[in-house]
Amino acid sequence: MLDPYRKRFDALTPFPFECVYRDTKSAQNELPDHFHDWYELVYIYSGKGTFFIDQTFYDAAAGDVFLIPGNTIHRSFPDSENPKTSTALFFNASLVHNPPLGESFSYLRCFEQAKRRKAYRHQTAAADTSQQIVALIDRIHAEEKDKLPGYRQAVLLHLQQILLILGRALNPADAEPALFSSAPSWMTSILTYIDEHPGNPLGLSQLAKQASVTPAHFSRVFKKLTGMNVTEYVTTKRIIRAKELLMESDANISEIAEQCGFESLPHFHRMFKKLTGMTPSYYKKNE
Repeated sequence: MLDPYRKRFDALTPFPFECVYRDTKSAQNELPDHFHDWYELVYIYSGKGTFFIDQTFYDAAAGDVFLIPGNTIHRSFPDSENPKTSTALFFNASLVHNPPLGESFSYLRCFEQAKRRKAYRHQTAAADTSQQIVALIDRIHAEEKDKLPGYRQAVLLHLQQILLILGRALNPADAEPALFSSAPSWMTSILTYIDEHPGNPLGLSQLAKQASVTPAHFSRVFKKLTGMNVTEYVTTKRIIRAKELLMESDANISEIAEQCGFESLPHFHRMFKKLTGMTPSYYKKNE
């Protein structure tokens, strides 16, 4: 049964922002694989662990920043002996839309580049950069705690400053993510194949054959490394791609369902509603 975890945020809130401050998670209380419409920024203070984001596995360490765009499958695996402590900032893209001001800068630049390069980890090599981000996160937490007049404006200003710092700190080296060493090469190749061929047959037997491993081994490794079984993962990726096409293309819903590999229009409608909470037509009109 398909049941990937979709973290819910209040779509009607006047201030689409949440902060989970200095949280230490064990394997027992870590969120399962999930995705959401909001953007997510994670700063690692200490400890170790692994992140699975989109198609990529990362080792996480102190000072790392993970940039997770909306509608991106991701999961965190804490180290059992030295679990990581982190802050996660969640926000809707509409919160940080900035006026042009005569230049092309966007507060979402760091996320856009992460998605384009499929490189979702930023390592804050400069100590002062890391210190600035930590200080701004602390200020966000203090504002939310004290709730003085204008605290939401203050939180937004601090968030914008974090995004400005990260947008300026991007460099070409970020294009080459350091992969999690325990992920076999066939696994990363298969995740790329799924992403690039959503309309192809992507069942367990076809993917195992593509990877040149047995279905049993494929299934076991895939579940261990992503936290999802093959059907859950493929369906979720297809729905994410369908959401992009609904917003970006003029194709009708039936054509999009076919392009994304759904066997029938009713099946597409059923899965889309299950994962997003709305029908494809409603999503196209209202998002």
